[in-house]
Formats: sequence, structure tokens, C-alpha cells
Amino acid sequence: MDGLTVIDHPLVEHKMTLIRDKTTPTAVFRRLLREISMLMAYEALRDLELEPVDIETPVCPMTARKLAGKKVCFVSVLRAGDGLLQGLVDLVPSARVGHIGLYRDPETLQPVTYYCKLPGDIGARTVIVVDPMLATGGSAADAVAKVKAEGAKDIRFLALIAAPEGVATFRATHPDVPVITGALDERLNDHGYIVPGLGDAGDRLFGTK
Repeated sequence: MDGLTVIDHPLVEHKMTLIRDKTTPTAVFRRLLREISMLMAYEALRDLELEPVDIETPVCPMTARKLAGKKVCFVSVLRAGDGLLQGLVDLVPSARVGHIGLYRDPETLQPVTYYCKLPGDIGARTVIVVDPMLATGGSAADAVAKVKAEGAKDIRFLALIAAPEGVATFRATHPDVPVITGALDERLNDHGYIVPGLGDAGDRLFGTK
């Protein structure tokens, strides 16, 4: 699918199998989600710009490269997005972090916003919006629209698992925003859950069901 990257790596696939298993306990689920997000970040951030800098190693002077300009901003779609956020911040501790609170209306399946707090300089940063499940695509599209409204231009969306319907909806709304995911599953069921998926990522992350 155009604009979609499915990460093909043995470690990601192995950990995805463990995280899908309904018998995986909450503590292990959290750890796996954090580990997978770090592995996925390598793909999501592979084209960050670098600039030369002169340093001295213990042996001699040299010209090396470091990240150029302002760094990354991670935007977590609450609440489940925080499970991916932790691994990303571990990898890029200098990153700014924003939060968008959304829930899906159980009747209409449409996103409802209850919170939004983003860095003031988000327009000068590469923005990675994170949510474990790209299901119907409505919440993801709404979150990215809010990020764009604050001036962000270089945006990527990172999801643990995506459904074809969600990718199609998201890309139709935001054709300029690439999607990076660990797996593209079969479909959505009648309740808007990804099949085979892993259930409700928020409930499994926080032990609320």
C-alpha cells in the first residue's frame, strides 16, 4: 500500500507474536511494547538530517556527524499511545513530547477529543504520532489533523498493528503522512477491532480488563 511501511525484522515479528498472545501478562505486555517501539523507531527515524561537528576522540581530532537542528517530537494518542512512547523516549531522551486524548464513541466509532497539549515549537521538529492500533483510522486522522493545525509539517504515524481499512482512511485524509507499522492485519470486525489483532491495547497495557 502506498505510504505504508511494514517493518520486516525477525525481532519485531517474534515480539509481536508474544504480545498478541492473550495469556501474556500485563507486566510482560508492557515490556514487550516498550521493546518493540524502540525497534520500530529505527525505521521511523532513519532519514533524520545530520550535520558535521568537530570533536576529539581520546586518539585524535575528527569530524563526525550529529542530529541537525531541533530534534524530534513524539505525540502520544492517549491512553494506549503511552505504551509506545516510553521506548521512543528511551531512545531519544531529548525529544519533546505531546499528548492528545481521544476515545472512540462505541456507537458511532468516531473519535472524541478530551485533551490536547503539544510543544509550542512543534512546527520546527520531526513529529512522530504514536498509537498502537490503527483500526478504523478515525482517531489517527484526527490526531494528525490537530498536529498539523499547530504547524507541524514533517509528520509520521507509528502504529504497532494496522488494519487495511484504517490505513486506507488515514492515507485518504493525510496522503502526505507515511505510516510505519509492525504488522498489517486482515480486517476489522463488526465492533471495529483489528482481526486477528491483540484485543484492546490500552486495557492490556494498564490491566483494566
